[in-house]
Amino acid sequence: MIATDTPLEAEAERLLKLLMNVACDPHGRTWNLETCREIAPLTLEINRLKREKNAVILAHSYVEPEIIYGVADFRGDSYYLSLQAKKSQAAVIVFAGVVFMAETAKILSPAATVVVPDRGSGCSLADSITGEDVRQLKALYPGSPVVCYINSTAEVKAESDVCVTSGNVYDIVANLPSRRILFVPDRLMAENVRAEMKRRGVDKDIISSDGTCLVHDEFTAAQIAEARAQFPGLKVVAHPECTPEVAALADFVGSTGAMMKYVKTSSAPYYLMLTECGLVGRLEVEAPEKNFIGGCRLCPYMKLNSLEKIRDALQAPRPDQIVTLDEGLRQKAQHCIDRMFELAPQD
Repeated sequence: MIATDTPLEAEAERLLKLLMNVACDPHGRTWNLETCREIAPLTLEINRLKREKNAVILAHSYVEPEIIYGVADFRGDSYYLSLQAKKSQAAVIVFAGVVFMAETAKILSPAATVVVPDRGSGCSLADSITGEDVRQLKALYPGSPVVCYINSTAEVKAESDVCVTSGNVYDIVANLPSRRILFVPDRLMAENVRAEMKRRGVDKDIISSDGTCLVHDEFTAAQIAEARAQFPGLKVVAHPECTPEVAALADFVGSTGAMMKYVKTSSAPYYLMLTECGLVGRLEVEAPEKNFIGGCRLCPYMKLNSLEKIRDALQAPRPDQIVTLDEGLRQKAQHCIDRMFELAPQD
């Protein structure tokens, strides 16, 4: 039996206090003291390595709960983590998320060594379009500004005029002076932006590419109807990467951060979260009094992150784990992101 006064046991107890309410676990784990003892050596080692290497870990809300609460210095959505990357003075940034997010961190913090735990952690949206595709689209509609969703590669950002996130897309698009907007890569978000512009009485002609999120495009109106019939008083919370039919039926549509705020500050007997399951895990930690029914889906790319891979990336990153960008491309991509920070509030 482990003595209660050892650093390992203290770490296990710290983890248990945070993770004990997580029921939405991709591995079906029950977070008890024994489970926490199994990961405590890794979290202790990673947190030690961070201090030694002047490193910071940025974790998206969709990754595993033991990463978010065990080792992450900052946790949140793409916009919030972009801000943290921009502000960072760390020598090393480990981005537990997907590759385009790590590229964004490198764009905003070029002096840092930026590493990804798994280079295979792509994104169906980011992988759906290339810089050459954007150049061809611009040739078809000369003079029209390109708005890229943050879920895009550095080379796509370098070909775009302004970057947006799910939290600021409506305001930025509404305030751009051009009537015609080229929106990449998310077709479904573009459809939701069209609907919102119509609701606001803003005249915009939005031309989009054809990418979709492999998580959010799977939710259906029938799923919502079935849940409402089974759980009276249910609130449906959706991401703008969902289909317009789903968004129209939801009680709230917003970014990952906005969805968390909505659930924390609203009162309902049940919530149906139409997003990646990691967000439900976060809410189970931070709002344990709330009740969630099934519905969320797993992102296979986000789930490639692990404590072991983070430890290895900190100890001795392989060349494929280190994010490198051509400086000319990086500067062009930074201009696109800086425009977002200029046009959107930084809170």
